[in-house]
Amino acid sequence: MKPSNTDSNPFGLLRKLALASCLVGASLSAHADLDDIKSKGVMTVATEDDYAPFNFIVDGKPEGFHKELLEDLKTYAKAQGFDVKPEILPWTGLLASVSSGQYDMAFTGALVTDDRLRVFNFAPPFASAQHFYVKRAGDDRLSDIASLCGKTVGLQAGSALLARLPELKKMMAAEGCEIGTVTEYPSYPEAYADLANGRLDYVINALISVNDLVKTRGDTFAKGIAVSGDGFAAWPVPKSSPELLEFLTGFMTEVRDSGRLAELQTKWFGEAFPAMPKEPITKVEQFHELAGM
Repeated sequence: MKPSNTDSNPFGLLRKLALASCLVGASLSAHADLDDIKSKGVMTVATEDDYAPFNFIVDGKPEGFHKELLEDLKTYAKAQGFDVKPEILPWTGLLASVSSGQYDMAFTGALVTDDRLRVFNFAPPFASAQHFYVKRAGDDRLSDIASLCGKTVGLQAGSALLARLPELKKMMAAEGCEIGTVTEYPSYPEAYADLANGRLDYVINALISVNDLVKTRGDTFAKGIAVSGDGFAAWPVPKSSPELLEFLTGFMTEVRDSGRLAELQTKWFGEAFPAMPKEPITKVEQFHELAGM
C-alpha cells in the first residue's frame, strides 16, 4: 500500500523535492547489480518501522508482513551465496536513498506509480493496492458509486491515491454526477478523525490500509467498494539493476508456488491475492494496462 506520503502542502513540496532527488540520484550514481552484491557478500535493503501491517514495531521488536518474509528472502539469498542486511529508514527519505545507490532495493509496501516507474522497476507485486472508500459504520447513505456523488471525501495530500482520483470522477460521470469537495490531509489518521466526527462523508485509501483499519476499528468504520482500477504494492529496484530484479522475480515465484506468499497475505492483509501479476512492472504503459487505467 504505500502512498506517496506527504503531510500537507509544505510536505507536498518536500515530496516533490524527494522525487527530484530520486531522479538526480538515479542519473548520477552507479547501482550494484547482482554480481556486485555477490562479490560483496551482502545485499542492503532499506525498510521502515511505522507502516502496519507491512513493517512496524511491537514491544521494541520488528513485526509485520515484511519481517516474516525477510527470513524467507535471507534463506533464498544464502543459497546464492550472500546475506541480506536490512536498515530502517524514515519513509520520507527511503526511496531517494535507494535511487542514489545507498541501498540495493526498498523492502517495504511501496505503491507502483507513473512517477516511480521513471526511476525504478518493480518486482512482481505482493499485494493489491486498489483504492476503496471507507465510511462511518452504520452510514446507510453510501453504497454504490452514485451514492458518493456530491459527498465530501478526504485523502492524504500528495498521495498516489490522489493522483488516481480522475478514475473515480470518470465513474461518477458515467452515473451522471460529479465528485463533491475533496479535502487533503497531512496524514490518514487526521482524515479518519474527521470522518468519525462527521466532517467528511468518506475517505479513500488503498485496500490493505482499509482492511487493517476495519480490522482494528470496525466499530467506527466500514469498508466500501472499489473506486479505482487495480493497484499494486511492490518492491522498487533501480532500473540499472536488471539482474537483481530477476533475482527478486525468482524469489517471488518460489514463495508464491510454495503457498508461503498466500499464507502471509492472509495473515497480515486479511486476504490472499492470487490474481496479482507474476512479472515485474517496468513501464508506465504496462502499469496502465495492468491497472485498467
